[in-house]
Amino acid sequence: MNTSINLYAHRGFSGRYPENTMIAFEEARKMRVAGIELDVQLTKDGEIVVIHDERIDRTTNGMGYVQEFSYKQLRLFDAGSWYDSRFSNQSIPALIEVFEWMMDKKAKLTLNIELKNDQIYYPKLEEKVLRLIDEFNLEDQVILSSFNYDSLAKVRSLHSYIPTGFLFEGVSEDAIGKAKSIRAHLHCDMSFALSSYGKKAKQEGLDLRVYTINEMNDFLKLQQASVKVVMTDYPNRFSSTMFKG
Repeated sequence: MNTSINLYAHRGFSGRYPENTMIAFEEARKMRVAGIELDVQLTKDGEIVVIHDERIDRTTNGMGYVQEFSYKQLRLFDAGSWYDSRFSNQSIPALIEVFEWMMDKKAKLTLNIELKNDQIYYPKLEEKVLRLIDEFNLEDQVILSSFNYDSLAKVRSLHSYIPTGFLFEGVSEDAIGKAKSIRAHLHCDMSFALSSYGKKAKQEGLDLRVYTINEMNDFLKLQQASVKVVMTDYPNRFSSTMFKG
């Protein structure tokens, strides 16, 4: 049994801090997690920004779609008060800001960047993200994931070896074949990881990175199943458990 699991902070330390903000990433880093998961989309003027929803309504004091605003406009919105007024100084980060933070902190963690292009098509999102990764020489510290198979296929056509993760929900019969066709690993929920397909995927050399686990009982089941990564909103709950960091 593999007793050591890589722990990734889902949208940063999002259980205690506003998701996908710099404070959530910094507090996750302080927890010595192995990785941080975040989401990226494009602004009206083509800037890569870190936000989960296609609309800004839930996590800022603004309204509308990310793609309707320029980067400078988006920066004016409060991205922390929705969680707690103490975080009113938080704004929507640009991906370059996260990379600069990693360089400044000399952070050795892995950054799982989810390409949020399964609902809205963002032209050149893959190229822009890959170009920025190359500029910062972070190919060895990044995983690109998406629910959009075609987007990951495009990533693979543009970059032969950067790690990728095919995201899907539930127990999918064709997930293994799809992932192997583009040399990706599997980003799945617990139901798949504990199924016969999950066992088969591991036998065929695919890593299972499981989202989003917040309870110890679930974590222990996945530890027994020898999954590679567990993503959580609450890395503090598992900090005393053995994991690679």
